[in-house]
Amino acid sequence: MSRSLNVLGEPLEPCSLKPLTGFYRDGTCFSDENNPGYHAVCIYATEEFLAYSKKVGNDLSTPIPEYNFAGVKPGQSWCLSGPRFIQALQDGMAPNIFIHATHERMLELVDLEILKKYAIDL
Repeated sequence: MSRSLNVLGEPLEPCSLKPLTGFYRDGTCFSDENNPGYHAVCIYATEEFLAYSKKVGNDLSTPIPEYNFAGVKPGQSWCLSGPRFIQALQDGMAPNIFIHATHERMLELVDLEILKKYAIDL
């Protein structure tokens, strides 16, 4: 697995620099064996998704100043964990994604055709 490939086999594009996202806080959804949560899918956050995520115990929108985290706001991008994406998918609440910024490691968890259904950058 290459560090720089997305699920389409192309160079991985950045997901978000503000807020700075990614398991390694490098702006990309790069994921490797050191990232057991598979923070590999670049989502487009909406108010509806952020409310859903908070309701199921993954509060992305509340700031945590001690970690220099301002909280994700509607309209921003964020590297969501693979299991949380699958949970949202099963609950009928899967967010739209930026497929060009979604790391190829997501293919270990979900089929490419499913990801394409949620892609807003194809």
